[in-house]
Amino acid sequence: MFSHSNVIEYKESFLEMNPETLCLVMEYAEKGDILQRINKHVAKKTHFAEYELWSTMIQLLGGMKALHDLGIMHRDIKCANIVIDAKGTTKLADFNVSKVMTENGFLSTQTGTPYYASPEVWRDQPYDFKSDVWSLGCVLYEMAA
Repeated sequence: MFSHSNVIEYKESFLEMNPETLCLVMEYAEKGDILQRINKHVAKKTHFAEYELWSTMIQLLGGMKALHDLGIMHRDIKCANIVIDAKGTTKLADFNVSKVMTENGFLSTQTGTPYYASPEVWRDQPYDFKSDVWSLGCVLYEMAA
């Protein structure tokens, strides 16, 4: 079983019969997601402190590296898929389009959220782990702006 402090924890799953639906029980992220935090800053006309940006990125890079070391590419890193637990720990979440990297080290299926997609994905070219890094850079830009 995979476990990392910056990746949302899977707890259990079950099948709901009517309608037939697979349900996943995940760790609870009490403090919501990054998109919600951005929207609060916009409403208050405030910004993230620089230490919050650095802390968030360091945590997410750790979680991303743990996934990449296992050959897993997230493929949909965006502000709404980054959650914060009660302790303030930032975690990657929502792995519905994640994929294990192929033997040649590239993927070609276009997926994820267009605003966070790397140039390779936009051009329908093969892409690799660097596309997740690009998406994380988009998150940082959105938080900083």
